[in-house]
Amino acid sequence: MTTMVKDMLRTYPADLGGVNRGAMERCISECFDCSQACTACADACLSEDMVAELRKCIRTNMDCSDICEATGKILSRHTGYDANITRTQLQACAMVCKSCAEECERHADMHEHCRICAEACRRCEQACNELLATL
Repeated sequence: MTTMVKDMLRTYPADLGGVNRGAMERCISECFDCSQACTACADACLSEDMVAELRKCIRTNMDCSDICEATGKILSRHTGYDANITRTQLQACAMVCKSCAEECERHADMHEHCRICAEACRRCEQACNELLATL
């Protein structure tokens, strides 16, 4: 687990309520890891000779990266917490990660970056769903 995420949650001055800290830590870390993987995968796709065939993958990667980054940021803010916003954002993140993983898996045999990205998306999807189950 990322020490920074754990340390920041530990030092938050107010009570976090009944949130499962382990699930929260993992989800924040997986969101930021997935965002980076998707950004790097989109960029790698742009460098491939068959870039035209990777348009959907690039677009899905970019959408997934943005949503994962936003989710990690939302989960990192606790003051004025609104469970409905958090729940909805986690559902959106899990959905886009599932879609992105499926798209990247279509290219994983030809492009290692797509395989790695798909794995990051699956881990993030799982972390979002696990945190959702605790809310």
